Amino acid sequence: MNEVRRHGGGRRVLLLENVHPDAVAVLEADGFEVETVARALGETELRGRLTGVDVLGIRSRTQVTDGVLESAPGLLAVGAFCIGTNQIDLDAATRRGIAVFNAPFSNTRSVVELAIAEMIALTRRLTDKSSAMHTGVWDKSAAGSHEIRGRRLGIVGYGNIGSQLSVLAETLGMGVWFYDTADKLALGNARSCGTLEELLESVDIVTLHVDGRPANRRMFGEEELSRMNPGSLFLNLSRGFVVDHAALRAHLLSGHLAGAAVDVFPHEPASSSEPFVSELQGLPNVILTPHVGGSTEEAQQDIGNFVAGKLLRYVRQGATSLSVNLPPVDVHEPPATSRLLYVHHNVPGVMAELNSLIAEHGLNVEGELLGTRGHVGYVITDISATPPEELVKRLESLEVTIRLRVV
Repeated sequence: MNEVRRHGGGRRVLLLENVHPDAVAVLEADGFEVETVARALGETELRGRLTGVDVLGIRSRTQVTDGVLESAPGLLAVGAFCIGTNQIDLDAATRRGIAVFNAPFSNTRSVVELAIAEMIALTRRLTDKSSAMHTGVWDKSAAGSHEIRGRRLGIVGYGNIGSQLSVLAETLGMGVWFYDTADKLALGNARSCGTLEELLESVDIVTLHVDGRPANRRMFGEEELSRMNPGSLFLNLSRGFVVDHAALRAHLLSGHLAGAAVDVFPHEPASSSEPFVSELQGLPNVILTPHVGGSTEEAQQDIGNFVAGKLLRYVRQGATSLSVNLPPVDVHEPPATSRLLYVHHNVPGVMAELNSLIAEHGLNVEGELLGTRGHVGYVITDISATPPEELVKRLESLEVTIRLRVV
């Protein structure tokens, strides 16, 4: 399982699901051999394609399970060219010393702009007006159409997306309330709610921007929808499994909710050739979009550059800044001689033993950086010469060792 790789070219990368071409350009410019596949791969096919692959890049549909990772002992890193990482078994990756990176900020603006656009479209009932026009009906009535200025927006999840939406909504004249399970600084005049119930009873538009952790599954169902004020609007641009769509349909049909916009679904087609089926199809004043919140050319280009850069710096230098699973240790220069990248169990005495073994072999430590995260530690050690195989084997044999690389 432990692996020693010398610095040099020839690293192989597999990019799936139409990752932006800029990612390919960034990696190839540094000597990586890149293979691209336009679609998601199932587990069996993915296992077969990972032989000899050093870096895997995916988006949201490919599932990187424990079994997939077990079949690829040479895999160094996984890049999620999106925000979410719930499609990757992070515990399994950490146990194997495989770094995982994502793009936590790159598509924030795109998602926020879609949410704003959908709020305006729903409040003005533009979907109904457009549908009527396409059937030849000229309905110029203002009945049911409103401005969003002065409306009360409730944001569930005040992270990167929720907080930026808060700022833009205020500039449009909306009042903003938010709820988050973690303490968050309120931006502008936004008001923090102590409970989800408080938020639901205070606003007339609710938008979800929560992450994909298992605890959020079905967090929004019959009880939460019932607490929303009559005539409210509902948006979900976060994760499909956080909402009970059957309950949402019932509240839309009853008229309790005046409209909804949904970009994510519990079951999404693996490709455009598969049919899409949802309880929400065919309902008036309901906007359905195919998981395109972050799908702008600007966002995808930024994601491609950002994640590819993180993968490149990890493979070449060992930097784990913004890794979602390994301890964050940042370096900005390649090693002058040799660099040990050592993932280990976070227990007392590891550093003393590491440095003692280096000294035993007549090598000097020229620089050292350590980071820890829970039960895992990660140390980057620059040494004065290429380590002899005996030192490498000694370090690999330690019970605390998870993974060792030499660059």
